Amino acid sequence: MAAVGEIRRSVLPGGLRVVTEAMPHLRSVALGFWVAAGATDEADEVLGASHFLEHLLFKGTARRSAADIARSVEGVGGDMNAFTTQEYTAFHLRMPDTHLVEAVDLLSDVVWSPAFRPEELEAERQVILEEIRMRDDDPDDVVTELADASLFAGHRLGRSVLGTTETIRRMRRDDLIDHHERHYRPADVVVAAAGNLDHDEVVRLVAERLPDRPGGPTTHDDEPLGSPRERATARRPTEQAHMVLAMRAIPRDDPDRHALAVLNQALGGGMSSRLFQEVRERRGLAYAVYSYRAGYRTTGELAVYAGTAPERAAETLSVIRGELEDLAAGGLGSDELASAKGHLRGATALALESSISRMHRIGRAELTLGEVPSLDELVAAVEAVDEADVARVTERVLGPPARTLAVVGPFDDDDLA
Repeated sequence: MAAVGEIRRSVLPGGLRVVTEAMPHLRSVALGFWVAAGATDEADEVLGASHFLEHLLFKGTARRSAADIARSVEGVGGDMNAFTTQEYTAFHLRMPDTHLVEAVDLLSDVVWSPAFRPEELEAERQVILEEIRMRDDDPDDVVTELADASLFAGHRLGRSVLGTTETIRRMRRDDLIDHHERHYRPADVVVAAAGNLDHDEVVRLVAERLPDRPGGPTTHDDEPLGSPRERATARRPTEQAHMVLAMRAIPRDDPDRHALAVLNQALGGGMSSRLFQEVRERRGLAYAVYSYRAGYRTTGELAVYAGTAPERAAETLSVIRGELEDLAAGGLGSDELASAKGHLRGATALALESSISRMHRIGRAELTLGEVPSLDELVAAVEAVDEADVARVTERVLGPPARTLAVVGPFDDDDLA
């Protein structure tokens, strides 16, 4: 029997990687196919192809209709989903452990053998257009995408994963087939599984269903970064001003990534953070205020979001900038450092109590970092962060201040400096 938390890795002919984590005390198995293709791998004329394909693959294969796929999972109490990011796409499901064979067979069929039926493509095109409209009605989503478009101006990272109404409307069946053939190759795929499973059995099941497709891993065309735009405004008659103040940060594999996680937690990661305490608790300027971070192959992002009454937007922005300047000048104190590290240690453990969360962790890590640290290694990396580490990453990210301000609300471009 596999030990609890044991992580094993195998590489199949063609380069596909299988990584598993044993959780023998559970009665479920979570399985995911992680594909190294996202919005940054698309030409401008087919922007949104990765996300379109994510939708379309669940519409059916030569052997299964969309209804067959749904019944196979939900008929045993399971669930399935998929998502697309700037740099990868993932398809995943969770089922009782007694249905491991069906899970591997289903996702293998979905990922490797989509039918691309014209009528299903047209139906899903309309679904994606509705998704774009839904995004456009949500000022939180609009301001986040506006910030990214300005922070990474002229770069593929600044484009929407959803594509545009124009590119989705003109996307052809051949465009999607070509995208699938170029990027859905074994060398570009990680299969991750967690739960009550045997690694060798998972490897055997995946290998039996592996397609004979030539080609090594995709070489990603990482464009050079230009200068960010300082400000972007979308005028909307909203009840709140939605603001994101963003700055470029570090790549996802940077040695300082754990120090940045600590910095982000202390800045705006929870109720004890500087931003929450100053903006909400002391001044009552906002209900929602927080910071977040993202890491990509060649760069990253640290950003602050706040939603406030339009007449208090300038004051809120001034307070946020003041907190950033104070942090850049003085760093974190020992108590703040200890609290942020303690939160990250505990939150990491609590977030990994299910098979699906464990599968997500190992699949993402293998695909993006090429390795899967154990939970103990992750905790040790956070614990090792000291004041000097935080000071170094603070200097790298917060200074000098080249920042982008994105605003959605009843404002014009020059209303908030």
